[in-house]
Amino acid sequence: MTRVRPGKLAHVLYRTRRFEEMLAWYRVVFDARIQQQSPALAFLTYDDEHHRFAFANLALLQPEGETEKTGLIGIDHVAYGYASLHDLFQNYVQLKSLGITPYWCIHHGVTVSMYYADPDGNQMEFQVEAFASKEEANAFMRGPVYAANPLGVEFDPDDWLARLAAGTPASDLLVRRVHAPMSPIRGAVERRGL
Repeated sequence: MTRVRPGKLAHVLYRTRRFEEMLAWYRVVFDARIQQQSPALAFLTYDDEHHRFAFANLALLQPEGETEKTGLIGIDHVAYGYASLHDLFQNYVQLKSLGITPYWCIHHGVTVSMYYADPDGNQMEFQVEAFASKEEANAFMRGPVYAANPLGVEFDPDDWLARLAAGTPASDLLVRRVHAPMSPIRGAVERRGL
């Protein structure tokens, strides 16, 4: 079976204790605009993609944490985009057969995503776009549903795989119809207790 590879580098998420400074710097350096922002999270883009950078405000999310502790500040994950839900799940099946499974599967609303961690704990998101056009994705990201739940809802990849095999159209799964409960943030660093 031919391996499925991502079609593009999608975005980078940074963990920071200098939230406002980071937003200002990326806005200037990349001429980026804020797509959506809350006190805890911000999403910026410099093109027609719904976001190229995301920032997690550790001063709010982990206020008692060490300021510069390795693994807390810096890149949280790098995201890679797949061409279709079929490709994303084919990759899931191939990796699972090799003993590699995601630690977090979540429907963010704008993407359906599976998060993996390498042996050093570096995290990556494998995702597929939920909307057919960038305009639809941008509108969703700027809307009230996304503002109310920017993280998304978790899903069971084996359940989705069974539903797809039973004939559920991929388009039915790409639309996030359930917006609660909001998933807690999960990550390889958090899971290992570092």
